[in-house]
Amino acid sequence: MTKNVHIVPHMHWDREWYFSTEESRILLVNNMEEILTRLENDPDYPYYVLDGQTAILEDFFEIRPDQRERVKKLVQAGKLIIGPWYTQTDEMVVGGESIVRNLYYGMKDSAEFGEPMKIGYLPDSFGQSAQMPQILNGFDIKYSIFWRGTSENHGTDKTEFYWTAPGESKVLVQLMPLGYAIGKYLPEEEAALQKRMDKYFTVLDRGATGEDVLLPNGHDQMPIQQNIYEVISVLKKLYPDREFFLSRYEDLLEKIEKNEGLDEIYGEFLHGKYQRVHRSIYSTRADIKAANTRIENKLTNHLEPLASLAYKLGFEYHHGLIEPIWKEIMKNHAHDSIGCCCSDKVHSEIMARFKNAEERADRLIDFYKRKITDHINTDRKEDRLVFFNLLPEAREDVITTTVTTKFSSFTLMDDRGEELEYQILSTEMIDPGLIDRQIVHYGNYDPFVEFTIEVKTQLPGIGYHTYYVVETNDYQLALPRENHRSVETVAYSIQFEQNGTLSLTDKQTGQTHKGVLGLENVGDDGDEYDFSPLEGEIPRFSAEEITDAQISLQSTPHTHHVKIAYQWIVPADLEARKQDDGRMETLDLHIELSIPIEGNAIEVSCKVKNNVKDHRIRVLVPTNISSSFSFADQQFGTIDRNVIDDGMAVWESEGWDERPDAIYPFLSYVGLEDQEKSAFVMTKSVREYEIIGDSYDTIALTLFRSVGVLGKEELVRRPGRPSGIKLPTPDSQMLGEYTFDFGFAYVEGNRDAAKVAQRVKRYVSPFLSYNKIPHNAMKLNQENVQVPSEFSLFSFEETELVMSTLKKAESEDAFIIRYYNPSRQDQTIRLDHPAIHKVGEANLNEVRVDNQHKESNILFSPSQVKSFLIQ
Repeated sequence: MTKNVHIVPHMHWDREWYFSTEESRILLVNNMEEILTRLENDPDYPYYVLDGQTAILEDFFEIRPDQRERVKKLVQAGKLIIGPWYTQTDEMVVGGESIVRNLYYGMKDSAEFGEPMKIGYLPDSFGQSAQMPQILNGFDIKYSIFWRGTSENHGTDKTEFYWTAPGESKVLVQLMPLGYAIGKYLPEEEAALQKRMDKYFTVLDRGATGEDVLLPNGHDQMPIQQNIYEVISVLKKLYPDREFFLSRYEDLLEKIEKNEGLDEIYGEFLHGKYQRVHRSIYSTRADIKAANTRIENKLTNHLEPLASLAYKLGFEYHHGLIEPIWKEIMKNHAHDSIGCCCSDKVHSEIMARFKNAEERADRLIDFYKRKITDHINTDRKEDRLVFFNLLPEAREDVITTTVTTKFSSFTLMDDRGEELEYQILSTEMIDPGLIDRQIVHYGNYDPFVEFTIEVKTQLPGIGYHTYYVVETNDYQLALPRENHRSVETVAYSIQFEQNGTLSLTDKQTGQTHKGVLGLENVGDDGDEYDFSPLEGEIPRFSAEEITDAQISLQSTPHTHHVKIAYQWIVPADLEARKQDDGRMETLDLHIELSIPIEGNAIEVSCKVKNNVKDHRIRVLVPTNISSSFSFADQQFGTIDRNVIDDGMAVWESEGWDERPDAIYPFLSYVGLEDQEKSAFVMTKSVREYEIIGDSYDTIALTLFRSVGVLGKEELVRRPGRPSGIKLPTPDSQMLGEYTFDFGFAYVEGNRDAAKVAQRVKRYVSPFLSYNKIPHNAMKLNQENVQVPSEFSLFSFEETELVMSTLKKAESEDAFIIRYYNPSRQDQTIRLDHPAIHKVGEANLNEVRVDNQHKESNILFSPSQVKSFLIQ
């Protein structure tokens, strides 16, 4: 039968890589003019795919705003194909809400011009998340095109298959087995063209399930191939048994959809058999990765629920301020950008965008807290301290916050006259000019005192409670720091060792875990894409080399605050390790622990001053749980992964591009379990782990990798050509000071019984506070709004589900609340609360798909996500 060859003209557009955004934008303006002119003037040239991301248009219109109508006409004519993404997102280290917003804003931007391309088009992302079919279906997208990550181990040797996910989600996949660039710069010369296409057709035909194959005609920043019809004439002459024509991806997928016997596959694609997926890129430029984690948490766990609370109380919900924050971080979410396989100048641009986004998020959070606090309906004149809980269930928790006052002592009192106990951790004198320069302007130079305090308080769901700062004469001292070497809690007995580690006895199991928070250090002979060990090097462990860790302790009724400090001397760089030449440098570690008296989860803030090059640092959490698999969170769910990848047995014999070491990404937690107990690590910063140890019972959390080149050839685990280019990147050596926040816990029961996902959600969604004093450098007039001193938008009963976010709907007067099921069993929820008038299920694009009764039990299958419109 005749084979149909769908030639799809496209331009793959990395906004930045080894080149900057500004460099690519100059080319973009040139290329766009050529594309638009050809589409306008050649009625026979039918389509051009603009890489599935609207950020390209945004960049173009910033230079050429006069071209909007020209683009609109071509999109509406179906010739210029845009969307559905804002940027081509990474799928492994960015959160579910980020991916949803990327599609939402991409489709919203596309709608200004016409219909978006309804394909989950990610031709170059380093691996594919198992949840992508569910996310795509949430936008009524039923097709997907990608390149990297597959092998026959996933269940098919075909390049066309159905990819399934929870909630009966399914997309039809057209795999690009040879990538998106096999049709780049097609030559007219017969011998060169035939030599190239003979090799390609062998692979394309082998993977096809029918008579249609894909030949994408494009490449990175490639201008339109003006002579494509001349090339097609030569192809028809060379291959008379094939039909060649310009086509769209949609046309091809509609043909494939009619083929019978398509395989169905479930799961993620992280195999580097045919294409590299760079399984250790998750820890390159860990400072940039940590910034992304922080900002995602601030947006979804604090800013949007807080803005929703404020909106209910009568204040404006600023979509116009929140959308630009999302777009700023999504510019960093393309695979090269968040992968950090870029030049140093591009990394500077990425970090600048994150700093800008974080500043915007922080200031908008402060603004909403201030708006609510300023408008509390009270006659009391005292300063206020307001605590906010932005999860949808009532909870009690401990918070460390500050009170700034001129009082030497005070109490915290609410409207009912109930006093809130607190402990002072530290005090600091604050110059009044730093609070409001007008104070000094009028001659008042008396300093303020900033008290850092710890309190334990109970708050309603999506709500707040107000306390007043009342002057007293009961002077309270800051708690002293002591040199105790052990502590007792309800859950643990902990010994702080001289090597800087913890010996922790779990009182529930009686097991003692030694070497907790020890560090592993090895050389890294890799590049920004991949870790590469030095052959024959024996890892160094801080527990074996440190003898003089400095330990101090400050205890409140709720928490043991521990500081551990030491200096570790290791080889200075790669050559020092290879030659064993005695050149050494230092790693300075300052670790702060918050150990709850009554809880299980120990929070860690680890500050590292790195003076060492070409190495990797991992922190170790032994568990005494020998397991064949780990569990970790992914977008809107939990995934099990083998501690030894099943590709390890065959990768050398089959000639894979990359060894599939079991180094994996996670978003907020990773753990090991048996039926009696679980141990897990949670993060607010870095997102890479591996399960190690002779019994595969230790969680290794990568703090950072230190490398000095973008690409390098012939790595131990990645033979052959360099990835990227051989460009020096000295900033990726990560010299300087960095802070990484994470935590860990040992709990009773398996992960579902222990509610690990819910525990971690509380960890990444701590209480917020706002201290109102009479002075503020930024003045605001009062609005005609009064709010109560305590309030709850709504509180639901705690469930096995996790709220992903709460926000105001973009296009109607309702709230969007999104939940997912992290457990292995079906779960239900009732969105029943007196404040709720009507509940309707919506898709991820915020379109109502079904009306629900709020009294009804709503069913979630494992790892299923659902959104609801609440009025």
